[in-house]
Amino acid sequence: MLIARAAIAAVLAAFPLISSASARVGERPTEMHSSLGGYLAGRVAHGQHETDAAALFYKSALAKDPQNEILLEQSQFMDVAEGRIAEALEISRQLLKLQTSHRIGGLVLGVDAAKQGRFADAGESFKLAASGLVGELTSTLSVAWTKYAVGDVDGALSEIDGLKQAEWAQFYLRYHKALICDLAGRQQEAGRLYERAFRGEQRLVRLTLAYAQHALARGDRKLARSIVADHARRVTGTLHPYISALSDTINSGGDTPLLVTNPTDGLAEVFLGLGEALTSKGGGIGLGAVYFQLSLHLQPSSPFALAALASVYETTKRYESAIKTYDRIPAGTPTQMSIEVRKALLLNQLDRLDEAKTLLERIASESKTDIRALDALGNIMQSRKRFDEAIGYYDRVIERIDTPAKQHWSLFFARGTSYERIKNWPKAEADLQRALRLSPDQASVLNYLGYSWVDQDKNLRQGMEHIRKAVRLRPDDGHIVDSLGWAHYRLGNYKEAVRYLERAVEIMPYDPILNDHLGDAYWRAGRRREARFQWSQALTLSPDAEDAKKIQAKVTSGLPIRSQARAVKRTRQSAQREAQRKKRTDNQSTPSSQQLR
Repeated sequence: MLIARAAIAAVLAAFPLISSASARVGERPTEMHSSLGGYLAGRVAHGQHETDAAALFYKSALAKDPQNEILLEQSQFMDVAEGRIAEALEISRQLLKLQTSHRIGGLVLGVDAAKQGRFADAGESFKLAASGLVGELTSTLSVAWTKYAVGDVDGALSEIDGLKQAEWAQFYLRYHKALICDLAGRQQEAGRLYERAFRGEQRLVRLTLAYAQHALARGDRKLARSIVADHARRVTGTLHPYISALSDTINSGGDTPLLVTNPTDGLAEVFLGLGEALTSKGGGIGLGAVYFQLSLHLQPSSPFALAALASVYETTKRYESAIKTYDRIPAGTPTQMSIEVRKALLLNQLDRLDEAKTLLERIASESKTDIRALDALGNIMQSRKRFDEAIGYYDRVIERIDTPAKQHWSLFFARGTSYERIKNWPKAEADLQRALRLSPDQASVLNYLGYSWVDQDKNLRQGMEHIRKAVRLRPDDGHIVDSLGWAHYRLGNYKEAVRYLERAVEIMPYDPILNDHLGDAYWRAGRRREARFQWSQALTLSPDAEDAKKIQAKVTSGLPIRSQARAVKRTRQSAQREAQRKKRTDNQSTPSSQQLR
């Protein structure tokens, strides 16, 4: 809010609010000043993702100018994004009087009518929301569910069939058609639709649950088991807790209802699924939050919608709001452990470390086999540069693993980097190499180990090979490209260093360390004016105080000559020795043509 006020002050100082002609025709400058000020403050707060503050600013402006369509739209959007559906209702009615159709207005009125069981009215409201690609898709699916709710199954399916859109949208059309067929008892058609959606590229958790639960409802436990197994093969990392819980139910002979059991749940599924699609694209976070709130208006305790909304708050750094939203998720769900860990990580972000530690230690004590809480504690301590404590937690995590598997590489990587930071290189090296044995194509491990070797003038050939492989795996990672450039710099290959460091800065132009490295390479390559420019650029990017002092010294005096020359000479000599050693080793270990026959 302080930022918003500062921005308003700057705008008001730079531009006159009204012209003298406007003043002469009787407009009141004070009211216009207040209205514009509230609008500008709301815009700034909205840009900072402070939607609760933005709503207050827009409301204050709207009080001065109650018929302003822009202020009405902004106030409505902020109210829905904050879950204040009751307040958004009246504004939505006003907007629909001003416009023949209005996307958010139609959705708000439709969702509220559906919640009250007035599905025919809801369908008419949803028709008013069919503007834009996402609006048209949302409107079609919502109207289909209202038609199903009033008993018109064929009309619901025809509504979906009548919309022709891109393949990504066809996925949602098939999915909801399958859900409606399932509820209507048309199981064979539902099965074909689920199968087609499931074989596509989008392997969503909700689709897997719906399809597997459909199979169980038909009594086809074998199909349900194969659906879960197929999902598990296609995902990386650990399974979603709900998928694991369903797998346990299938294997134990238990039963479970359909994922969607009534039209209200079906409508909530529309807004949940499309909200996730919007937020996954990065640019639709605000509208995604609106969709999640509309889903929650229909299903206030939905664990999936609440977790999705909390994730939006995390992304926008509204950590208190995220914690409060996680707290709304009912206890005892399969995601309980994951939720508690997320809350602890957010407490750490809020500098409430003692609360975070207490929560995670309690979770760790409740389960002697689960590693998530201890892993989170290790990560928290590592982020705070308390590396000895981090190592202690990683030790406890690894003790709980009987036989480390591929997915455990990150534990050894985390412990290895912590050992490196306390200058215990033998243990660091052992853990980094263990991480690579578990998962050989991890770019972060290849980069860290390879650069560490180059920096210590050891295993130079293998170190450079590791770094090059890391760049091939992640060519758009500025830090990894920087490592390759800096390794060339350390070896005295300044031309190559410049080439890669320029690329790194191109990828991450606002990183002070990368700009500093490029300045050093320019200097050694004889491009001293460019070097000073690059160091000066680094100083504008808020480097650490210690780094800033060193960079300023380089801007003033450049790099030292003799010490660097000796270091480069030693590095080159070391590289030559390493190449000779490798050559001898290769000659000894390479089989002759006779041995190969």
